[in-house]
Amino acid sequence: MTRQFKALMVREDNGIFNTKVEQISMAEIPKNEVLIKVAYSSVNYKDALSASGNKGVTRRFPHIPGIDAAGQVVSSTSENIAEGDKVIVTGYDLGMNTWGGFGEYVSVPANWVIKLPENLSLFEAMCLGTAGLTAGLSVYNLIHSGIGKEQGKIVVSGATGGVGSISIAIMSKLGYEVVAISGKEEDHFITQILGAGSIISRKDFVETYDQKAMSKADFSGGIDTVGGSILSGIIKSLKYNGAVTTCGNVASAEISTSIFPFILRGAKLLGIDSVEQPVEFKSEIWNLLAKEWKPTHLKDIVKEISIEQLSDVLTTLLEGNARGRYVVNHSL
Repeated sequence: MTRQFKALMVREDNGIFNTKVEQISMAEIPKNEVLIKVAYSSVNYKDALSASGNKGVTRRFPHIPGIDAAGQVVSSTSENIAEGDKVIVTGYDLGMNTWGGFGEYVSVPANWVIKLPENLSLFEAMCLGTAGLTAGLSVYNLIHSGIGKEQGKIVVSGATGGVGSISIAIMSKLGYEVVAISGKEEDHFITQILGAGSIISRKDFVETYDQKAMSKADFSGGIDTVGGSILSGIIKSLKYNGAVTTCGNVASAEISTSIFPFILRGAKLLGIDSVEQPVEFKSEIWNLLAKEWKPTHLKDIVKEISIEQLSDVLTTLLEGNARGRYVVNHSL
């Protein structure tokens, strides 16, 4: 076995955090039940927070971020996972306080590991990653709340981000009419690649839907990824028995709304967490993503990068300038 492996290491020196691609000894990897050689990993906002030294995400340094990984099992002590299996790991503590997918190897507990579904490649799995899983959970919850495509438009915020872009692509493929909330009012990527029917700017959305206790009821459902005034506006603009999912707070962790949308229109606010979901439920969502929910233009949503390009991409995410998804190819 390789005695060293390449990884993006974050080190702390007197409160200053630095990221650098390093050669790490295999002996340094904490021992767990399953050792995986990582082929691909995806890049998420939480990874950028970890790499910047955010102690709310990662408490101990030095650290290798990366909350997603897909690859092949090198060794396993689990009866359910065998050497050579192609697998996915997302969420739990991976990349937070357990060394993550920005290294060529990860060692994890067996109950974090999902076998790669049929009809999905390792690369495609990381085109989706935690963002795709979160999008899938959001779509699943909307559908199981009774929101059908015949009931009207679905509004999705954070349209060019990871969760937002994949949510639009899935909902559009399933035949829903999607309105995308974006900083750009005209965007070929959102309409032609993702499949949104129309775009509304963040400014116009807030001015239209978040100025009163209730606004006009324009949407049967929503998928919110940013929080703040956008989520407040979506709640106030839902039709009777409408529902909105929430999974992020990049705009704000606070919302401003009265109880009126809930008691007069039966609005439902559905929290989405992809980190601690039971592995069986994650597997169910991954199988949907591998088949009927797989975005038509999945590869066009992502940019493939090398581990040496990671630091710049993580900065791009922190600055809010990301577009679609980034996938690390560990063989580049």
